[in-house]
Amino acid sequence: MPSPSKRTPSTWAHRLECPIDTHASYKNTLWCNRDLIPIPPARRTWTWQGYAGYWIITGVNATSWTAASSLLALGLSVRQAMGIIVGASLLAGLLAVVAGWMGSHHYIGFTILSRGAWGMRGGFWPLLNRIMTACIWMGIQAYWGGQAVKIILGAVIGPKFVYWANTLPVTAHVDTASLVCFFVFLAVFAPMLLVAPERLQVPFRAAFVMITCTVFGMLIWALCASGGAGALVHTGPTVQGSVLSWNTVYGLQSIVGVFGTGCLGQSDWTRYSKTPNAALFGQIVTAPIAICVTALCGLLVTSATAEIYGEVLWNPFQLLLAIQQHSLSAGARAGTFFAGLGFLASALALCIVTNSVAGGMDLAALCPKYINIRRGSYLITIIAVATCPWQFVTQATTFITVLSGWSVFLSPMTGIVISDYFLVRKRTLHVGDLYRGESSSAYWYFFGFNWRAIVAWAMGFWPLVPGLVRQVQGVSDGSGWDHLYNISYFFGFFVALLLYWGLSRLFPTERQTGDSPFTMDIDSAPGSSGSSYQEREVANGVDEKAQSVSMSV
Repeated sequence: MPSPSKRTPSTWAHRLECPIDTHASYKNTLWCNRDLIPIPPARRTWTWQGYAGYWIITGVNATSWTAASSLLALGLSVRQAMGIIVGASLLAGLLAVVAGWMGSHHYIGFTILSRGAWGMRGGFWPLLNRIMTACIWMGIQAYWGGQAVKIILGAVIGPKFVYWANTLPVTAHVDTASLVCFFVFLAVFAPMLLVAPERLQVPFRAAFVMITCTVFGMLIWALCASGGAGALVHTGPTVQGSVLSWNTVYGLQSIVGVFGTGCLGQSDWTRYSKTPNAALFGQIVTAPIAICVTALCGLLVTSATAEIYGEVLWNPFQLLLAIQQHSLSAGARAGTFFAGLGFLASALALCIVTNSVAGGMDLAALCPKYINIRRGSYLITIIAVATCPWQFVTQATTFITVLSGWSVFLSPMTGIVISDYFLVRKRTLHVGDLYRGESSSAYWYFFGFNWRAIVAWAMGFWPLVPGLVRQVQGVSDGSGWDHLYNISYFFGFFVALLLYWGLSRLFPTERQTGDSPFTMDIDSAPGSSGSSYQEREVANGVDEKAQSVSMSV
């Protein structure tokens, strides 16, 4: 090894490369590293209980809690709103099954699957879209995690913290206590990124127990304290006729879009499944139940507390902070402390589930030699902080409206990936070709780009753009563009799915169907013998059990 004074840039570059397992059946290339290869048996640790917990974490959160509020704002009755939530949650569960099938049967994530549909180079485009949204939502969810810390500290410290004077200017759009708590949350969150995805079942299990107890605890308290459910639950429809019909459709697609966008990367998690069907119970049963029960609890708690405090507080974080502003009795402090603890656990798990792992894997695909999931997760977090997420949360901005409508670009991507795997390739993949960026790859297409996916994606989203623009400008008046935007998720998904399938049938490619395993020539890797993935998979699994704890960043 060269002495420190003689280390060259190439030496430093080699030292910064991602770690490789002993006796690895892969090597770090421009297309491959340890976190991108098909998951070997030793790392397939997730059982049906783990996926049930995963969906409780995904379903029991502030998004589901406030789902009814957005529907009531559209003029729907409580009964209609809950019916839409039930239907949307069932559709989201079915979408999760379809989108996660590839991961649980081929053990690869969306990051790699996108190469099959878009081409080895074209596959970077959907990844860039996901990275952008992951950074923004990571910041927003971290901000709410900071609010959970604020609730906990307010309960522990008491009046000195709850009434801490703000020293920041109004233009900062954040108060001193919230900013401090935001960075406290990040300090708690950062070490969790050191835990590999295959080892997250136990932490997630603790998180879903805590958040479930919190939700039901708040429900029991609210109903008992108010003496009933309150008047809000009896809200009737405030619009009629075609307006009600279109608002109903818009509400349905909005909720499907919220959870469906997350389902786009479902394979990122199902690739860790111990058996091919391990994720099904969580997707089909747990997901709809968790979403519906949380939405119902959020509605009941909001209605009951409106009777107590005289104001409607849909956001659970704002509700708990309002409780501390009204009373700092021993009971109030104890109750808000445990509720804040539950929402803190939920925020920590949610940041990992929906942003850091998927975003980290996408970043890893951009530079596999030097970025793995762990490093990518830290980069996502740093970028999220740099966005100053409180700017989006504490004020109504055009940007957040656009971000909420970003599913018009992501839903066609979901349709393309599903169409490519189920309709075009008949559930077969040349897995090894997904890691070869050369003309011999079945997924090289035209200089690494699949024009069929590009055309299908463009046709799936461009008719929705006028409606999105009108929504952002606040000039929607029920025109044809507005109605089309009301069904944006369904339109983009099915148009892209069918068009991609049609173009692939009309203009088929060589080796469009067929199976072949993951193999890689690793003669140039230290200590390798050039054997294939399947030949060394079992032995590699044994090595990984011993190494997974000691792998360095």
